[in-house]
Amino acid sequence: MTQTSGDVSDLSGRQDDGHRTPAGQPATVAGPEAARRPRWQVWAWWAGTVAVVALAAVGAVSHRHELAGTSHLLTHVSAPKMAVALVFEAASFVALAALQRWLLRGAPARPGPGTMTALAFGANAMAGALPGGSALSVAWVIRRLTRRGIGATLAAAMLVVAGALSALALAFLLTLGALVADPDAPGAGLRTVVLAAAATLAALIAAAVCLTRSSGLRRAMRRAGRYGTTRWRTGKRLGDLLADVLHWAEAIQPGVRGWARPCVLALLNWVCDAAALTASLWALGIAVPWRAILITYGLTQISISLRLTPGSLGVAEASLSTLLVVQGLPADHAIAAALLYRVVSFWAAQPVGWASWLYLTFREPRVVDTDAE
Repeated sequence: MTQTSGDVSDLSGRQDDGHRTPAGQPATVAGPEAARRPRWQVWAWWAGTVAVVALAAVGAVSHRHELAGTSHLLTHVSAPKMAVALVFEAASFVALAALQRWLLRGAPARPGPGTMTALAFGANAMAGALPGGSALSVAWVIRRLTRRGIGATLAAAMLVVAGALSALALAFLLTLGALVADPDAPGAGLRTVVLAAAATLAALIAAAVCLTRSSGLRRAMRRAGRYGTTRWRTGKRLGDLLADVLHWAEAIQPGVRGWARPCVLALLNWVCDAAALTASLWALGIAVPWRAILITYGLTQISISLRLTPGSLGVAEASLSTLLVVQGLPADHAIAAALLYRVVSFWAAQPVGWASWLYLTFREPRVVDTDAE
């Protein structure tokens, strides 16, 4: 599953949503114009696609014997078991939508679960099929929510917080996968690398928490922040966005225990998608490498998040099949599993996503902004 909720790096445009900052100025966030990409990035995106296609053609010729075994496995896939994989994949979208809807709990006109799920499918389709799709999907979600009476600031803050929770959930799942992986199995080096990275990240977070308790450091950070926001336009925009995110996070005020629910939803999003991968192996009649499945899945999701090609085509399949081979699966089994998982997680979601996009874009009601009247 392609995750789009946290990609807010392109929130550089400004538009008024009626919310006022303490200084009395309108708090603003990105509009659709902020999703434009430099032309060289678009060309690099397509060049990467052509390179992947060329490498795939070369690989198909050099590994034609493995592909024959892969074709045999795919033609004998169990339809009922594949349906289980599709159910798990749909559940991952529902969990993501539930997370985003929970974060909108302070909104005066919060959309229903069906609308939020359609938004998740539509944003996923845009992110996977278009150059700069992540930025376009962010702008599209914000526009759809603002037309339904949600302030643009709150919509952007929701995407930021949902993305942060999703990233932390994936890191937790990857660390858990490294802990349960067999240290004596093939690919044990991956386990060591992941655990070292997790330990480093935990140490950095702990150090940051300790340092921020210093009043002198906090004053220095505030001075640096004021300097950056006055000297650089982008810094000011990022500072304003961060202030808005903190404002709305404080407005929710669920308490420490209250945040358990969104954290579980963020984790459930990834767990259901990983279950879809497991069900894909099951549908092919391939023995599931249970102790290695989480670390394999987590590392694959990291490669997908790079978005080097449309929908990470070629990159996702190559990384997943390679990791499965490293974990001891035969090459033809690994390739078949990677292809079937991508059918379930990417190709099956595309028509649903674009149908959702069409419906929400052209059939939704337009809400009048009462703050502007």
